[in-house]
Amino acid sequence: MARQPPGPFMTPWGSLLAGTVILGVVACGNAVPADPLVCGDPKMPELSRLSEVSSLWQCGPTLDFTPINRYQGEFADIQDREDAVVLIDGRCTGTLIEASAGPVVMTAGHCVGLGDRVLLVFNFEDESDGERLVTEGSVIEQAFEPDYALIALDKLPAVTPVLLTTQASERLAIIQHPRGRLKVIAEGRYLDSCNQLVYYADLDTLVGSSGAGVLNRQGHLLGIHTDGDCDETGRGANRGWTAEVIVEASPYLRSADIAER
Repeated sequence: MARQPPGPFMTPWGSLLAGTVILGVVACGNAVPADPLVCGDPKMPELSRLSEVSSLWQCGPTLDFTPINRYQGEFADIQDREDAVVLIDGRCTGTLIEASAGPVVMTAGHCVGLGDRVLLVFNFEDESDGERLVTEGSVIEQAFEPDYALIALDKLPAVTPVLLTTQASERLAIIQHPRGRLKVIAEGRYLDSCNQLVYYADLDTLVGSSGAGVLNRQGHLLGIHTDGDCDETGRGANRGWTAEVIVEASPYLRSADIAER
């Protein structure tokens, strides 16, 4: 019997470990909040050993998600990248990336455990433009700092893996499966990169978006979304670990796997 894709609701992760930083808070009545201070004195944003990642994800009063196959925004080439985005165990998002040792799925380390067998669904989306592929994979690397994991697939889909980059653009996008639901895209502003993290504002995510790739204007993967510090007033910023620090930490990946520096 064919396997069905996982249901659209999240399951608890249990105890998690991730980093957070002290963010500036701006209070200005009904005015649009100023950008948070995400990169200050290097001694200030020390990574805290918390039991779970931050649960604030929505940046502003509305969730600005667009179903991926209805997207007509400024990331013109995004339809060439979205097939590489995958739903993991119905509760996290990952991206098939190009690597010299062979394509693997990159996601957040707090989503899986080392050696886990996980279920992956490609093309889980509204008005799908490709055949849905349900496959399994093994977690070959996993860490909490940086917060990342690599999954080797039993069967590679017929899609083009995404390239890694260190080059940010003014606008960023995240293709994701929020709450384990159908694939959507959200856009926002790049704020800064420091202390091995990349920060972005006005870019909505939810639980289930963890592990999704943070893409620059060229559709290359700048980082992995792991934490949220946005709120419904529009204050704060979401963040993730940079592709560069993940490559440095990974025995599987190589420096040459970063195609754009």
